Amino acid sequence: MTQPTNTHKKGWYEVQHRVAPYLFIAPFLVTFLIFGCYPILKSLQLSLYATNGPKSHVFVGFSNYRFLITDPDFRTAVWNTLVYAFWSVFFQLPLALGLALLLSQKWIRGRAILRLAFFSPNLMGQAFVAVLFGILYVPQYGLVNRALHPLMPHLIPLDTKWLQNPSLVMPALVLASLWMYVGFNMIYFLAALQAVDQDLYEAARVDGAGPWHQFLAVTVPGIKPVSVFVLITATIGSFQLYELPYLMLNNSAGPKNAGLTIVMYLFQNGFVTGDLGLASAIGWSLALGVLVISLGQLRLTGTLRNEMQAGKGGKAR
Repeated sequence: MTQPTNTHKKGWYEVQHRVAPYLFIAPFLVTFLIFGCYPILKSLQLSLYATNGPKSHVFVGFSNYRFLITDPDFRTAVWNTLVYAFWSVFFQLPLALGLALLLSQKWIRGRAILRLAFFSPNLMGQAFVAVLFGILYVPQYGLVNRALHPLMPHLIPLDTKWLQNPSLVMPALVLASLWMYVGFNMIYFLAALQAVDQDLYEAARVDGAGPWHQFLAVTVPGIKPVSVFVLITATIGSFQLYELPYLMLNNSAGPKNAGLTIVMYLFQNGFVTGDLGLASAIGWSLALGVLVISLGQLRLTGTLRNEMQAGKGGKAR
């Protein structure tokens, strides 16, 4: 019986060395293909069909997308989602940054406990927050009316019905989301502030810069990457709003569809009406809209241009 030569052993080790990485990532790839790629491609195909349950489907091409353009409920859902996303992000980021700046000061006592207190609402699910704020918005006895009425007696009477008034539904949703997500985004800003080089602040003070000028010249550029990340993720999360308004408004879209969002509209068509084809078209429209908005944000903040320039510089090298 011939013994394996060193050449054969070396060749076998080389094969193992080449194959081993693929064997390690194979479980992830198989799982991703089955539960990631296949559903995505299937939903894209399904968006071209009109369905009535899982078995009945008729090819309609782009009729589902044309229907969405003319459907007033879809336009209402898009408008409500845009309004919610704008005001939610508009208030979230400054409040989160303000809390991060405050809790990064060494003279604040109990900073760790305060950070946990502000972050802890995010540990609760949207279902719990919806139930909690449904109680807080109760007329007469709700804590929101009791707190705001002394400050604005003419604007906020004690009998204000936040969830029954179409003009107040969206402010009610924004307030609830702020309580839930401001502390979460605060953590990102705290990490970004700790990464800013302290020598830059010392140099700015030597040059005579006050706190405000230090913030503009040192803090803002230093936390810009994290700020862009928080901006984009908060926007994407706002466009995925569903559980909070659905439960706060008693499993409905509220008066005059004031709380109807795109994801709620998708749920109604896909799982209540049973038209999974139209629901898939709504999902792809939402994905495309979020992509366009995210690219617009990257362009406005200059991140997209910087990344393209960095990519060209890497190729040049």
